[in-house]
Amino acid sequence: MKKEILIVDDEVSILKLLNFVLSKDYNLVIKNSGVEAISWLEEGNDPALIISDLHMPYFDGSSFIHNLKVSGYYRDIPVILLSGNDDLTSVANNMTRKAEAYIHKPFNPEALKAEITKLLSQSHQHSK
Repeated sequence: MKKEILIVDDEVSILKLLNFVLSKDYNLVIKNSGVEAISWLEEGNDPALIISDLHMPYFDGSSFIHNLKVSGYYRDIPVILLSGNDDLTSVANNMTRKAEAYIHKPFNPEALKAEITKLLSQSHQHSK
């Protein structure tokens, strides 16, 4: 059975690329904002991993991750944060809650797949 990945991004080209790269190996759920994603999670959905864009309207990736990581229920879901920001390191350092991985856009599809595999194997070891 394929693992489920929640993708949170409002950029159509990135969504198409992620779908092309990942849909063969994973079930993808796509939400266009952090608000939609939180709402979907609160319906009882439990993805194996979340990929989120940093820059989104209304509820950016940083706020989204903060809300996930302070929640008792979602805090253990690994998160990959995508950003086109040139200085991703300073963005990461300034976040109050951290993602498990930060990947710069445009990204190398193979590097993203390798990071997903690594995080899923780590989270599987820590799950009950």
